[in-house]
Amino acid sequence: MSDVNAIALKSDGRGGARRPQRGGSKINLLLTLIILLAMGVAAVKIAPPYVNNYEFQDAINTEARFAETGYPKKTEDDIRQEIAQKAEDLGIPADSQDIQLDMMSNGNVSISLDYSVPIDLYVYQFTLQFHPHADNHTI
Repeated sequence: MSDVNAIALKSDGRGGARRPQRGGSKINLLLTLIILLAMGVAAVKIAPPYVNNYEFQDAINTEARFAETGYPKKTEDDIRQEIAQKAEDLGIPADSQDIQLDMMSNGNVSISLDYSVPIDLYVYQFTLQFHPHADNHTI
């Protein structure tokens, strides 16, 4: 066997010969970076609607809790308008007619809204459904 062939062939530990691998680590790095980039894009597209829903849920909890105790006492239209304004501020696709508001004679207030947010991940599209609800019932 010539010296050139002896250098190119390495032992695989079992008495056989194997060729050295070249470029495998670059391909693995490239695939890893592509996967991480895809996960980052997905997170940037999916996380904001969840954060907005969390903030909206907090806002309607506060509104339901203090709807009957404020001075002057708020009307249904006042509450509905404040909730619609908060939804608009957060970019939630809803208007005041979509908000279900029940003010009962015993002082209980129930607020709910169903809405959906379309998500476009360039290669896959889907819709996130949200159903925030709040009331001032005691435990």
